[in-house]
Amino acid sequence: MSTTAAGTTDAFDESRPRLVGLAYRILGSLADAEDVVSDVWFRWADADRAGLDRPQAWLTTVTTRVALDHLRARKRRAVDYPGPWLPEPIVGAPGPEDAAEVADSLTLGFLILLDELGPVDRAVFVLAEVFAVPFDEIAEVVGKSPAACRQIASRARRRVQAAHLPRASGPDRRLVDELVGAVASGDLRGVLDRLAPDVVCTSDGGPHRRAARRPVVTAPRVARLLINLSRRYEGRMAIRPVRVNGDAGYVIDVDDQIDQVLSCSVVDGRVAAIRIMRNPDKLRLVESHSPLR
Repeated sequence: MSTTAAGTTDAFDESRPRLVGLAYRILGSLADAEDVVSDVWFRWADADRAGLDRPQAWLTTVTTRVALDHLRARKRRAVDYPGPWLPEPIVGAPGPEDAAEVADSLTLGFLILLDELGPVDRAVFVLAEVFAVPFDEIAEVVGKSPAACRQIASRARRRVQAAHLPRASGPDRRLVDELVGAVASGDLRGVLDRLAPDVVCTSDGGPHRRAARRPVVTAPRVARLLINLSRRYEGRMAIRPVRVNGDAGYVIDVDDQIDQVLSCSVVDGRVAAIRIMRNPDKLRLVESHSPLR
């Protein structure tokens, strides 16, 4: 291998975690992000790399464009998706006191909010706000003027700020463990004491597994749902504490198979959001995904 070829190969290898992170934020799917970056590798291998002055910029541009193609295709299919759509979870072992931090742009709340944006708006915001790509370069990637890209990023930024998303820096693991313990024991009062009054529980079963087809809202309804689910799987369920996109969560096995990943967002000392991923297509990479940034 020539020195130039080795250098450009190193450029891809060094950029890979960042490219997977970029594609994941645009798509909300680790599996799709890995597919995108694999596609980019083949394009990279066929490119005239010796003539590239800024290989990382080239990789960022191609990754964004391929991810946008995937996102547009998914949007066309979204009308057929049964029930709520949730991002594919990033699962990791809990740190000391479950306080290990992840980037705010990797939280499920942030990714769900991004999914409400159009494909180009989502890509512009991620490139500008998360990866600090200059607007002149973003304009070339998405085929819009720098001024238009600034306006898109500004609108998206205001939308994110208005959402007041909780930070992913070490939610109260003890509180969430107490909630799960109360659910397991059928302690309705204990569950209610740990839920925010307007808590929202969202489940994604995809086309293959049963899940609530609409978000369940308010503490009494969510409490009854969680206790009923626990009773349904009593004696068949094992729970492992994990971090899910920075939030306290659990991998839940039923009959020795991964059945779901559950995560809880804590706001002001109460659980404000519960997200349950049951779609098996989004559980394939649990605890085995590549590192990303």
